[in-house]
Amino acid sequence: MIHYIKLLRNIGQFNSVSSAAYINLNKLTLIYGENGRGKTTLVSILRSLQSGDSAYILERRRLSSDHDPHVILECGDDDPTTVIFENGQWNHPSPNVLIFDDLFVNQNVYSGLAVESGHRKNLHEVVLGTQGVELNRRIQDLVRRVEEHNRALREKAQAIPEQARHGLPVDDFCALEARPDIEQEIKEAERAFDAAQEQEPVRNTPMFERLSIPAFDLEEIDRILQADLPSLDMAAVEKVQRHLAALGSGGEQWLSGGMKLLPGSKSGTGKMHCPFCAQDLSGSPVIDHYRAYFSETYANLKQEIKAVINNIERTHGGEAVAAFERSVRLAVERRQFWSRFCDVPEIEVDTAEIVRDWNTARDAVAEALREKQAAPLEPISIDDDIRAAVATYEQHRRRIADLSGRLMRTNEDIGIVKEQAAGADLQAIEQNLARLRAVQSRYSPDIAPLCDAYLAEKRAKAQTVEQHNQAKAELEDYKTNVFPKYETSVNLYLQRFSAGFQLNSVTSTATRGGPACTYNVLINNTPVPITGAATPGQPSFRNTLSAGDRNTLALAFFLASLDQDPDLANKIVVIDDPISSLDEHRALTTARQVRQLADRARQVIVLSHDKRFLGRVWEGADSAISTALEIVRAANGSTIRAWNVAEDSITEHDWRDEQLRRFLELGEGDPREIARSIRPHLEAYLRVAYPQYFPPGRMLGQFVGLCRQRVGNQDEILDEAATRELDELREYANRFHHDTNPAWETVHINDTELKSFVERTLRFIRR
Repeated sequence: MIHYIKLLRNIGQFNSVSSAAYINLNKLTLIYGENGRGKTTLVSILRSLQSGDSAYILERRRLSSDHDPHVILECGDDDPTTVIFENGQWNHPSPNVLIFDDLFVNQNVYSGLAVESGHRKNLHEVVLGTQGVELNRRIQDLVRRVEEHNRALREKAQAIPEQARHGLPVDDFCALEARPDIEQEIKEAERAFDAAQEQEPVRNTPMFERLSIPAFDLEEIDRILQADLPSLDMAAVEKVQRHLAALGSGGEQWLSGGMKLLPGSKSGTGKMHCPFCAQDLSGSPVIDHYRAYFSETYANLKQEIKAVINNIERTHGGEAVAAFERSVRLAVERRQFWSRFCDVPEIEVDTAEIVRDWNTARDAVAEALREKQAAPLEPISIDDDIRAAVATYEQHRRRIADLSGRLMRTNEDIGIVKEQAAGADLQAIEQNLARLRAVQSRYSPDIAPLCDAYLAEKRAKAQTVEQHNQAKAELEDYKTNVFPKYETSVNLYLQRFSAGFQLNSVTSTATRGGPACTYNVLINNTPVPITGAATPGQPSFRNTLSAGDRNTLALAFFLASLDQDPDLANKIVVIDDPISSLDEHRALTTARQVRQLADRARQVIVLSHDKRFLGRVWEGADSAISTALEIVRAANGSTIRAWNVAEDSITEHDWRDEQLRRFLELGEGDPREIARSIRPHLEAYLRVAYPQYFPPGRMLGQFVGLCRQRVGNQDEILDEAATRELDELREYANRFHHDTNPAWETVHINDTELKSFVERTLRFIRR
């Protein structure tokens, strides 16, 4: 609430005005001023206070002043605040100010004779009211925030290198899920891709063959080395061996062969002859020893020793070693090929070391066997050197066996590689590989923070979009209710103003420039659209509404918007010259609406150059909450002072009423002037009481005739007695007017008769 206008300096007509500093502006404040005195300047000050826009004041800087405008107001309720405009700005703007003036009409309803798109857009906000405008402002703010999110997303997307995305759009790239085994997956995919590119080599390259080197059966070798012939007499063996030694090299083989030529038994003469010299051997002391020594059991032992030696040579000889070296070399070559497509064990085989240890073990074993071969009946033990050499070799053999087993298991993977390569879709594999590499890149230390920032911005945008959609839904729901209510409210005011038209189809319409309010003017149940260009010869806003109708419509729009404001009790309503082009009845109705508005708003300030209008507002208002001021000339500018409305707002109708009463009660006044006042006094009353039947231009006699026609009907205006009384008053009053009696100035006036008709006139207008 504005309590005091402390200072108006260097603005418009106000040079340095502080005369109103102690005039309390009440809940209802009326301000009278002639045109050009400063009413519009005051409204501009209040509009600047409401919007915080200094231009409304600065553009009215006093032309003769060298200093900037300076305004001081005292505002507030429980804790009044000094509100100052100085140095081009307010210290405490007050948005709770609502203003109706020419600017409101020009911005929100029409300009000249036309309703433009800008008017309809602004009216849309008027209809929405504070709550709807706040929703709409919130939506626009959210739209701006979405645009800011979009700009931020573009920047964050550009920060993610294209080569890092491997062909994926930014959204798809950032949405990739982490894969814990991505390195292995990429490796496998690369192998699959390589295998698909080399289908022929993959199909034709063999798998791994088993690697092995033979073992030394020390148990068997030890058994052979320890073997002897227990049935032989050792003394005989010694004798034979001494004899064999005397024979020299090859003696044993020679004797062994000779023993095979001896007859199996004695001849018929009982003699056994030597196969070489034919001597009789029957009496030889050693022949039986030779026969035992060179028996089949002995021969078998020697053969077994020889067989073991041969097996050692064959199994562990040069060919076996060469074959092993070839197999290792081949395995290494195949590993080089297959390791490109699957996991293959490392082949770390030192063939030179193995062969060296192999030969060492073989030679040691062979040497022992040859020694046994030389003395088959002599037991030989495997010494520690032989066992150590075989143990070293055995370690190599076990490692080779383990490697071979792992290679054999790898053959299973190779089989899968062969199978997949045979039916591979190279393009699909390549796409999968690119996606896996994108996953790897997405979660790399350099790129992950960029993606996280992008996704965070995207989530923030989604939340803002959700808020926008929710606010938009709330606004649409609000519009669904507020526009029909607004139409009803406007039409109610138009009815109160006795306008000859109504509105229909008041709706919110989406246009290229934003939402706008559209409506039809309904005249004689015929809708006249206010949108689009007027067609010559066709009804339009321009040619169907008078100036008074257009101003009435604008005022109805404003008053209806106040009805929609849930916070009206805290608002300051400013109304500047609301009755421009309005007839008498609409002016009276406006005055009544202003008084009613003062009961609902925090404060109502009405400015006008029409004393009669302000007087009508004042007459019905509660003087305890009302203040009246006037702007008057002072030197070369204007000043503000208190205004005595009662003394300064007597109208012609008031004057006539006072004269008629003084004549009736005191007998004062010129009888002829009193008689001449009866008819205009009746006409003024009837124009207000029955504006739809007694508009300007209609004669009193015509009105009486209309009343007489409708007496007793459903649309009766006055009953029969009132119609007859009015007709008699008219007939008497017409005697004193030149248009009905050219000799009116010479008509004799009877005082008693005049007094009777004056009394009847005053009684009629009080009915």
